[in-house]
Amino acid sequence: MQSALHPTVDAGAVEPTPCHIERPMGNTELSYYLPARADGVNDMYLHIGFNAPAHLVERARVRLVWGILRVRHPLLACTVTMHSYEDVRFVYTPPLTFQDVLTDADRNLEYKSVTKDQLIDGYLNGGRTLSNQRLSYLVVSSATAGLPTPPLTPQPHSPAEDTSVSNPNYDLLICAAHFLGDGMALHQFANDFFSLLAADKSLQELEAQLNEEWERHCRPGPGKILTLPTSVEDNLPSEPSKLRSAIGRVDHQTAQEKTIGGQTFPRTSKRPRHTIVPTVSYDQDRTKSILKRCKANGVSISAALFSVCNIAWARMGNGSPDLPTLMYSAVNLRPYLQATPLHPSYWFLSIGYFNVVLPNFIPRSLQPSSMFWHRARAAKEQSARMAKTPMFISRCRLTAEERVQRARMWAKEDDERERGTYKPPPPAPTSAQPSTKPRAPSSALIGLSLLGNLDGTYKHATFPAFKLHTLTTGSRQRAGGMLLFGYTFAGKFWVSLGYDENGLDKEVVETFWKNVLQVMDEFLLA
Repeated sequence: MQSALHPTVDAGAVEPTPCHIERPMGNTELSYYLPARADGVNDMYLHIGFNAPAHLVERARVRLVWGILRVRHPLLACTVTMHSYEDVRFVYTPPLTFQDVLTDADRNLEYKSVTKDQLIDGYLNGGRTLSNQRLSYLVVSSATAGLPTPPLTPQPHSPAEDTSVSNPNYDLLICAAHFLGDGMALHQFANDFFSLLAADKSLQELEAQLNEEWERHCRPGPGKILTLPTSVEDNLPSEPSKLRSAIGRVDHQTAQEKTIGGQTFPRTSKRPRHTIVPTVSYDQDRTKSILKRCKANGVSISAALFSVCNIAWARMGNGSPDLPTLMYSAVNLRPYLQATPLHPSYWFLSIGYFNVVLPNFIPRSLQPSSMFWHRARAAKEQSARMAKTPMFISRCRLTAEERVQRARMWAKEDDERERGTYKPPPPAPTSAQPSTKPRAPSSALIGLSLLGNLDGTYKHATFPAFKLHTLTTGSRQRAGGMLLFGYTFAGKFWVSLGYDENGLDKEVVETFWKNVLQVMDEFLLA
């Protein structure tokens, strides 16, 4: 549910009256917001390295494009007000004038002269960039900013598609709180950003477009109600009956009991959190070979990555071989949403979760290649079974309820510890009754963010003046956090491992990462 407060229009008024739009966060949004309050846990970033003509990346032009997109996607320009652990609200004050849009865009835009690694490290490990008052931020950097660009020397017979390499290199960092949206929103936004920036329009034409968008999305008028994108829970089909809801809860509990995992990375807590993101890319020929081999074995590269991580860990001999390896990933809920959203923006959080469970041993009776592809197909079957169950939406709702309940409990405990009023709960009373069978462990080894073929999202041909060549994505992590990313971009397959090098046993993680790359070479490239 959301409330929209808008002013009564007075034809004789000289100055427009400010209006405010607000709505409460849904369970999924709140489960991401509450842990982020202190240090920005899960604040997302998307880094893209690109070459482009300098005049297309000037601040005046970028500010206009940034302003257009903030008007189209109002959650980016919202603030957050927290009334209680149950009631946290997005608050949007539509800009009163065209100039207000530019002022807001400029305030949330920064130009730097640092390297890509410095840019990402500063966001992940420095002070928090975002806050309740700033939910999104844009950084443009060039390590050679401020230096004169020498004139290009004409090269006869140079291919036209290579001319962009002669342009200056830039690094773009898009920063957004995770409770605003997901990876789909982030990458679609980046594509729209480059498409607008490269459009064959002068600054004056972009100004006219911004003014048109402001009129359409922000200016109140008779019978016009301004809204915000709704939460995913408000836009999913509701349970048809109380009986169906009760059946869903039993199904969810049964599914949870079958989720067994007993493998984890050993943790340390000696030093403050420091996230690093080692990244490897495979050239276009090797990428084609990887995709061809996956297709021949009936799986996607995403399913194969579950098997890669499973084998990489099992080869280390860590953990009990009797307990399986549990890995988790996110699933896009947008295909399941109701057809007509209240707001056309794609900036909203719409994800659920699923698990893949694989054995933590390597049988001698199977050829290594057969075992690898068998486990990749098992991962594919598990994820397909999850998506096809008629209880899928019910499970997603109940998982979100559980996540937000835990987030509220931890947030309350964190606040009480900070105030010095925390009291641990009393120990559970012992019972004279025979003890029940202990529940099997459900610890996850690692999370996988499987973004697929991003070249399907980035329409490179629509911005030929820009050559996008590097992409890195992730988020600020909690102590001991770890997430593996896999995606195809600019014709290359990329795999990266974001983890807290001070919160996990570094030798174990480095051995695991080495094994991941070796397993990929052995089974995906051999």
